[in-house]
Amino acid sequence: MVIKVFLASSSGSTAIKKKQQDVVGFLEALKIDYSQLDIASNEENRQWMRENVPGEMKPTGGIPLPPQIFNEQIYCGDYETFFNAKEDNAVYEFLGLSPPPGSKRKEIQEAEQNGDAHPAELEDAQEEKEEEDEPEAEEEDESREVAVEENQDEGDEDKVEDTHLVSEADEDLMSEDEEELQKLEEEEEEEQGSEEAED
Repeated sequence: MVIKVFLASSSGSTAIKKKQQDVVGFLEALKIDYSQLDIASNEENRQWMRENVPGEMKPTGGIPLPPQIFNEQIYCGDYETFFNAKEDNAVYEFLGLSPPPGSKRKEIQEAEQNGDAHPAELEDAQEEKEEEDEPEAEEEDESREVAVEENQDEGDEDKVEDTHLVSEADEDLMSEDEEELQKLEEEEEEEQGSEEAED
């Protein structure tokens, strides 16, 4: 079974381009086999897509816009329904595919098919699995906090070094100012001395 994604390669709409990229990127991230069918350069693809999108899914204008997603000949949905499935963590069901082994959805499906567990037990099993995953998240949080603290300590050390540099610069400026003041005072004293001598 191949997932078909109908796209418009030369669409002038940035919204449509973003939606297409979102669908394609997500399918690639999940390593789901799919084929892209361009409706902009291939009239047959355009006609097929328009004819096979169910009437209730067509917009009021009557022309469905890309991206449109099919599993072989079976219509899956447009971007909005895809996005909702993604939010509900139900993309495999949306596409009519069975979840890969090891995923939570796969475990629940198998338990339901075997009749081994009641819904309450399935929920408990899922909660247990989530709790097992939590310590890792806590460890990650702790390691992040340690890294933040280390960064703050380094920042404090940098600040201390900066204040040393600032204070040295201040000292240089102060000593220059003091020297100038001394010179001015000496000059004033000399002038006063010469004035007194003349009197």
